[in-house]
Amino acid sequence: MPSHFITASMLYNLVSCEHRLYLDTFGDTSLRDEPNAFIQLLWEKGTLFEQEVIRKLETPFLDLSCYRGEEKEQRTRNAMNERIPLIYSGRLSVDDLLGEPDLLRHEGTGYVAGDIKSGSGEEGDEGKGKLKKTYAVQLGLYTDILERIQYSAGRWSFIWDIHDNEIRYDFSQPQGTRTPQTWWELYNTFRQRARDILEQAHTTQPAYSSGICKLCHWYRPCLLNLQKQQDLTLLPELGRSKRDALRTYFSTIHGFATSQLDTLIHGKNTDIPGIGVGTLQKLHARAKLVSAGKQARPYLRKAVDLPVHQSEVFFDIEVDPLRDHTYLHGFIERRNHDNSTEQYVAFFAEQPTPESEQAAFAQAVRYLQQHAHSKVYYYSKYERTMYRKLQTKYPEVCSAEDIETLFSQERAIDLYFDVVLKATEWPTRDYSIKSLAKYLGFLWRDTHPSGAASIEWFHRLVESDDQAIRQRILDYNEDDCIATRVLLDGIRQLPLHPSIT
Repeated sequence: MPSHFITASMLYNLVSCEHRLYLDTFGDTSLRDEPNAFIQLLWEKGTLFEQEVIRKLETPFLDLSCYRGEEKEQRTRNAMNERIPLIYSGRLSVDDLLGEPDLLRHEGTGYVAGDIKSGSGEEGDEGKGKLKKTYAVQLGLYTDILERIQYSAGRWSFIWDIHDNEIRYDFSQPQGTRTPQTWWELYNTFRQRARDILEQAHTTQPAYSSGICKLCHWYRPCLLNLQKQQDLTLLPELGRSKRDALRTYFSTIHGFATSQLDTLIHGKNTDIPGIGVGTLQKLHARAKLVSAGKQARPYLRKAVDLPVHQSEVFFDIEVDPLRDHTYLHGFIERRNHDNSTEQYVAFFAEQPTPESEQAAFAQAVRYLQQHAHSKVYYYSKYERTMYRKLQTKYPEVCSAEDIETLFSQERAIDLYFDVVLKATEWPTRDYSIKSLAKYLGFLWRDTHPSGAASIEWFHRLVESDDQAIRQRILDYNEDDCIATRVLLDGIRQLPLHPSIT
C-alpha cells in the first residue's frame, strides 16, 4: 500500500498550486489560516446542488453515500460486477490512486465516471467555452482507475453542471488548436507531479498569485515565507513560470533590481527562455521600484490622457457565480471634479430570480443611458463581459449594439487594462483595486472586503433577509466605486518617469 494515495482533490488543487499539495500533506496544520467563508460556502452549495441533482434523477440508481472506506469500495465493486446501471457516491482504488466519483454509469461493456459540479462544466461564455483543467484531472483519475481495474467503457468522462448540462470530457482530444497535448497527457503530467511531490522527489516552492492565494488556508504563512525570501513572484505579473526562468540569474527581488541586464540581452532576444527584451526590462524596472522601499513612488511609463469631465460615473457590479446571478449594479456620479457632489446609486436584485436580475439590469442600463454625456470608469473587463452576457439573457432590455455603445472607448474607460497595465508602475505586489486604492490611502469600511466575501454575504441575505447584511453589501459596493475614483485621481497625479521624458 502506498504511503499516500493520489486523490481527485489533490489533482484539482495541484492545477492551481503545487506547493499547496506539499503543505496539505507535510505542512504544520497549526499554521493554517481559518477556513475562508467563501470556500466553505462553495462546499456547502456544492453539496446541496449534488443532493438536488440526485433527488431529481429519474434513472434508478444505487446510493452508497452512507458507507465509508473499504466497505464503500467493496460495495462499489460488487455493484459494478452486477452491472448496476447507475451508482452514486462510489469508491475505487488501485495502485497509488484513490477516487470517489459522484456517479458511475454503465455504458456498453463497462463504466464511465462523472462528477456533479455546482459551477459551469466549461470555462468561458456558455456554449463557447473550453474544458476545465481542474475538472479534467479529476475525471482523468477516475478513468485511469477504471482502466486499470478493467471496468472502463472508454477513455472519456462527464461533468453534470449547474446548468443541467452533461459536458463530455474526451481524453483522446487535444486541449485546443494551440495546445496539441491531449487531455489524457495533461492528466498524466499532473498525476506524475503529484506522485513526485508525495514521495518528496520534487521540491515545491510557494509562489504569489493574488486571485488564488487569498482564498487558500496557507495564505498568511506562505506570504510570510515569500516576503522573507524576497521572492520574485511578489512583483506584479511575474508568476511561477517566469520566476523559475529568472531564478537561474536572480534569486531575489533585490538581486534582480541591482543587476545589469546588458549581458543577458542580445539584439531582440534574451538568454532567459520565454522572456523577451521588453518583458525583462519592464520587470527589472518593477524590481527597482519595489526595492526602493519607503522611498518608492508610483509613476507613469508613458503619458495618459485622462481629462476631467463635467460628469464622471464610477461603476462596479457584484455577481454570484454559484447562481449565475448579477445581484448588484453600483454607480457613483461626481460633478465638476468635486467629491462633495458624489451620489451613490444602486440597483439591487435581492431575489435570486431571473425577474429580479432582469429588473435590476434594466434599471442599470437606463441609468447609464441617461448619463450618456458622462465619462464612465470601471476596473477590468468583467463589467463589460457580464453586461454582454446579461444582454444575451434579456434581449428585451436592450440590444447588443446598446451594450457596445455603453462601453465604447469614447464613452467608457477600463482603468485596469487601458491605463494601469499599459502605462503605470506601482510598488505593490499586485494591481488589484484593493492594493492600489489602499496604497493611495483609501480604506474600505468593512474589515475584510472582497468580492468573494460579498458573494457569501449575499447568500446569507437570501436565506435570512437580514437588512444589516444588505447594507453591508451596499457599503462594500459603494466603497469599490469610490476606490475607482480614488485610483483615477491618483493616476492623474502620477509623474512621468524621468528616464522616459
